[in-house]
Amino acid sequence: MGSRASTLLREEEIEEIKKETGFSHSQITRLYSRFTSLDKGENGTLSREDFQRIPELAINPLGDRIINAFFPEGEDQVNFRGFMRTLAHFRPIEDNEKNKDPSGTEPLNSRTNKLLFAFRLYDLDRDDKISRDELLQVLRMMVGVNISDEQLGSIADRTIQEADQNGDNSISFNEFIKVLEKVDVEQKMSIRFLH
Repeated sequence: MGSRASTLLREEEIEEIKKETGFSHSQITRLYSRFTSLDKGENGTLSREDFQRIPELAINPLGDRIINAFFPEGEDQVNFRGFMRTLAHFRPIEDNEKNKDPSGTEPLNSRTNKLLFAFRLYDLDRDDKISRDELLQVLRMMVGVNISDEQLGSIADRTIQEADQNGDNSISFNEFIKVLEKVDVEQKMSIRFLH
């Protein structure tokens, strides 16, 4: 009892998170409430198991990949700030945010950062390229057993062939960007968070 009160957000923390993520004060407090409801250990952090209890992630074929995106390399807990930084990638881009901020850093929800987030879902070994095997693993996660291995292999080969510009039989981040240049990533990778 009382552990919830000790983990309440301070006003200055809310202001820092607003600057860093672009979320509004009310969105941050609402998401903090959701974060604390997921925090079954009541220790101010979430584990992978906490995320796996979210029904939408549990049924998503890429749920494990999405959950992993919340955790820095080698970490098995994420605090509220890390949680918010990851969610910020899915915040819609408002018209007044199209340009970089004056400090020169791109917002977490910029097109480039959304694409980098998506790229990392495929780059399973984090070597900054998507190999045929990685593409096959992710495709298998998405389609399950509905398509034969031969068909999946053909899709992976064709995808690599179309995207690979330097002939290394893999897809780099720049090649990934090029392939998706006509895709409305800003719309497809956005979640409408309540104001």
